[in-house]
Amino acid sequence: MVAERSGGGDPVRTLTLLWRRPSEPKPVGRKPKVSVDQIVTAAIAVADREGLGATSMARVAQELSVGTMSLYGHVPGKAELIDLMADTVLQERDLTPEGTWRERVQHYADRTRAAYRKHPWMRDVSMVRPPLGPGLVDGQEFVLAALADSGLEPRQVTLAHVAIEGFVHGAAASEADDQQLERKTGESGDSWWSARQVFWDDYFDVERYPTMTSLWHAGAYDTGGILADNARNSFDYGLAKLLDGIEGVLR
Repeated sequence: MVAERSGGGDPVRTLTLLWRRPSEPKPVGRKPKVSVDQIVTAAIAVADREGLGATSMARVAQELSVGTMSLYGHVPGKAELIDLMADTVLQERDLTPEGTWRERVQHYADRTRAAYRKHPWMRDVSMVRPPLGPGLVDGQEFVLAALADSGLEPRQVTLAHVAIEGFVHGAAASEADDQQLERKTGESGDSWWSARQVFWDDYFDVERYPTMTSLWHAGAYDTGGILADNARNSFDYGLAKLLDGIEGVLR
């Protein structure tokens, strides 16, 4: 179940924070105890260690050793904080505009996957209504520029972009979900499947599922016992076939 969603805060205040635009004159007097950047950094640190559900305004204030009200002077609430956290993670991708259009899209996919692996709580943030900050928009510009250079027509560029974004974020989030489960339960994916070997021995009906049985005997499900490697292979395979399809349009 998705725990949080982006885009739920006040739009004007959220955009002001995402782009670090001053919303009002700086008060004269004591220097603020914390800054927006410090709040976001602390919130990400809490989420990395304890999960997104634990990342309340009070918990972040505790992380910074300040009173909770000190945060509200900078960030109105958790809705705006979620946007700031997600967009800051997306800014970590360090996208490099080099190579062919395919290599650039692959680079974008790899960096996005790495961001989810580093911050598995990103799986719990629905970005159907995205945080319109530099991390998100820079990433969109990067992929759109690569696709535009491929020779696709303008409408094809935007359609291909949506397809790529959906695949990359969906696959990365699914892998992060497995990471979070392992961290929460202390049980790896391989261990979980091993404990359910009895399903294949006593419950799986080879006549009811002939295609799965045939693929099994053909070695199609062999992963060497490492689900992470299988996730990597599936990610690369899916993205490659998606890009092959785009190349087919160009031909």
